[in-house]
Amino acid sequence: MTASARLHFADAREAADLAAFLARLIHYDKAAAVRLQAAGDTLAVFGRPPSFEVLAIRTARLAKPYEHGLDTTLDVTVSAGEFLEYVGEAAGSDGVAAVPQAVTGPPWAGVLPPRGGWRPEPALPVLDAVRGLVAAAVTEFKARVEELPAERRVRAELDRVGREIWSRTIGETELPVRAAHAAQALGFLRGDTLTLLSSGAWLRLRTAYGSVAVRRAGTGGLSVTPA
Repeated sequence: MTASARLHFADAREAADLAAFLARLIHYDKAAAVRLQAAGDTLAVFGRPPSFEVLAIRTARLAKPYEHGLDTTLDVTVSAGEFLEYVGEAAGSDGVAAVPQAVTGPPWAGVLPPRGGWRPEPALPVLDAVRGLVAAAVTEFKARVEELPAERRVRAELDRVGREIWSRTIGETELPVRAAHAAQALGFLRGDTLTLLSSGAWLRLRTAYGSVAVRRAGTGGLSVTPA
């Protein structure tokens, strides 16, 4: 894959929204990589913000089906920072972004959630309630950290408190609160639609602005079926 490959976004807004997502990923990991998959007129971008232990998925509409020479699909892992530069240029000009050179991806990039077989899961609270749960969890985390004596405010203790709070499930679902927290931090927890889906061992929280996917508790973290 060379930078001569191009993605033609449906409009500058699609590129701008994707650029915002990439910038949020880089905020949590300046050396972040993303896996790009384009087929037909849809681009899917996968990333993993390290603080949340989820996979983030953002799609963008393309003006025309992807093609580059004889290739009619794209599947490559690239630097998020380099891709952001190209997408940012596309947002401010003609909506066309170059695809960066491929990089050696992190382990998660080789194993993604399944492409199909998703079905709705019941019992997810409404969007405002989920936002409220995230806000309450953030408040609790800050309060509990402030209560710790100075000598105990070490990374291991903060991680312990965080795991206890963020591993709680939302309502009667199996979805951990950290998935909703990640969705909010990445700019997904907006609009008025929120859906919980499942496929095999995976859960996926989806909004109109993007999705986060996690493994169900006890299914082995992010070691998953190859995409």
